[in-house]
Amino acid sequence: MMNAIIEVDLHGLNVREAQEALDEALRNADQTVYRVRAVHGFNNGTALRDMIRAEYRWHMKVLRICPGPNRGQTDLVLREY
Repeated sequence: MMNAIIEVDLHGLNVREAQEALDEALRNADQTVYRVRAVHGFNNGTALRDMIRAEYRWHMKVLRICPGPNRGQTDLVLREY
């Protein structure tokens, strides 16, 4: 069985590049995926985190957005596990 969480490392990307990476992950997410975990970090500002929370809040595949297991991650929940 495939991992049900896709992890996307956004370190070193600007906002546009991060959005493109997340869009690709969401396009490639099949029915086995229930979360896309965006690893954006937290030491170099909040631009990526803020973009994720604003841009993906109403995305058609995203059920809800929640903090990941640490401050540098945000989870896009696609369905309940």
